[in-house]
Amino acid sequence: MTVAADDKHVGIPIIDFAPLLSDDAQPDQYAQAGNEVYQAFKNAGFAYIKNHGVPQEIVDEAFEWGGDGQKSRKFFALPQSEKDKVPHPAEGWYHRGYSGVGREKVSQNVFDAEGIARERSVPDCKESFEMGGEHEERLRNIMPAEHVLPGFRAFFALFFDACYRLELRLLRAIAVGMGLDADYFVDYHRDRSNQIRLLHYPPIEEELLAKGKVDCIGAHTDFGTVTMLFQDEVGGLEVETVEGKGGFTPAPYIPGTVVVNIGDFLMRWSNDELRSTLHHVRTPPVDERDVEPGRPRMTRERYSIPYFVGADGHRTIDCVPGCWGPDRPKKYEPINASEYMDMRLNATY
Repeated sequence: MTVAADDKHVGIPIIDFAPLLSDDAQPDQYAQAGNEVYQAFKNAGFAYIKNHGVPQEIVDEAFEWGGDGQKSRKFFALPQSEKDKVPHPAEGWYHRGYSGVGREKVSQNVFDAEGIARERSVPDCKESFEMGGEHEERLRNIMPAEHVLPGFRAFFALFFDACYRLELRLLRAIAVGMGLDADYFVDYHRDRSNQIRLLHYPPIEEELLAKGKVDCIGAHTDFGTVTMLFQDEVGGLEVETVEGKGGFTPAPYIPGTVVVNIGDFLMRWSNDELRSTLHHVRTPPVDERDVEPGRPRMTRERYSIPYFVGADGHRTIDCVPGCWGPDRPKKYEPINASEYMDMRLNATY
């Protein structure tokens, strides 16, 4: 399990999970993977995982279900009237269903004594569809009718399960990398409180994007434990540099990989030993040769599918053993997982 030297030009390591795909993966294999994941998260907050175990044909089919095009099984290609039949509820915390372009404003928020104040007023130029596991009671899925998209619901139940199997390998590697028992974080994720998000970024004027008059998705950290992102070849994801100060570096599409980043829960668990890294999306422009005379240059259309890993709602997130002590006080008060997620999501809508 190695990180190829010629892959480091992207600034984010590529980690091979092939040795962990077997049911009898050995402790030393998890130790090596854990160390590589830990170092990647500590230094960049992000990692690429290859040989991750989610079959490529399943990933390809997930994009077919969400993407635009001529085939009938395309969620974002549905008439607007059909998409509007499965709306995201008014409550931000009920993160299910369809949100149209401009509905959401993802941002880093300032939390004060009176609540939450936004730091940005520009809406995100994207549309999204949120869903979780079929087992969830609190957040039931809001799905298109079967006759509208036959097989859509059944496929994403399968996709959810495939991602959860990768989640377990990843959580065990993280725990071992932090010197904890392999199932330490698995025990906080028994309820599979996770979310699949289908994202579509339509073309927008490049000049407006460059001037900050529109946005694809604003700079933010993710709320939960980790995020596993499948992206298309268009790219556009950018990650804050280690130096910070508003600098971002591209995290381009690499075939056969999933991009993984830590969220606020893991940052709190590690007492900032691992950082929840800011990231945003800036879709690239089309080739100048494809721009008609007299028309503005547009960005390329982009699709992506993040799988957000969240801790069980009833659990308390607090510093793990070894990350705090007399000479290293806790930076964060203990929080209830569900309450924290609700607070962040209510600020987004």
